[in-house]
Amino acid sequence: MRPPGFTLVVPGVDRMRKVNLQIVTMPVPAQEGITRDNVTVRVDAVVYFKVVDAPAAVINVEDYRFAVSQMAQTSLRSIIGKSDLDDLLSNREKLNQGLELMIDSPAVGWGVQIDRVEIKDVSLPDTMKRSMARQAEADRERRARVINADAELQASRKLAEAAREMSETPSALQLRLLQTIVAVAAEKNSTLVLPFPVELLRFLERAQHSAPEPGPGADGPLAAP
Repeated sequence: MRPPGFTLVVPGVDRMRKVNLQIVTMPVPAQEGITRDNVTVRVDAVVYFKVVDAPAAVINVEDYRFAVSQMAQTSLRSIIGKSDLDDLLSNREKLNQGLELMIDSPAVGWGVQIDRVEIKDVSLPDTMKRSMARQAEADRERRARVINADAELQASRKLAEAAREMSETPSALQLRLLQTIVAVAAEKNSTLVLPFPVELLRFLERAQHSAPEPGPGADGPLAAP
């Protein structure tokens, strides 16, 4: 290592290598692989690293940039094979940490420190995209039906409660019938409504229940001689 300032380099004897100590942004080419749940995907990423030990980066490895790039590609394919499709789509933070550890372990001996690794994009086949779209649509339809059924259940309970209240007060049912007539008449359509008094219906019902039933000794139909 040479300190800042003038440096004497003997031609033909010494050779000087300059090493950039800034953070380097290196894109990882897209890698194709099969996930643990047998889905073919194409994933690309980006690696942020910097040189922390210049002599090790020059002496211990021939080309530290090429070495980091190859290690990143290998680790990315390994991560794809160990992960499910749902993890690649929704749990990327955990995968980024695992990918960073896989690259950083051998890079320590090269004088390189991995600052961060990010998965950029996950490409899916068109058939898988259509399948996921149908699955999402079916799930939304299922939730809509469940909400509709729950609404029908609540409405039926309220109607049953209202029917019990109206059964105790016959005039309430008559008032509700009149309100229905007013609502229908406000539409100005050709619907014809013939209101029937509720009290008459209840009178006929009570008369039917109060009629005496024929006893065992009652005269039946005449038998043939």
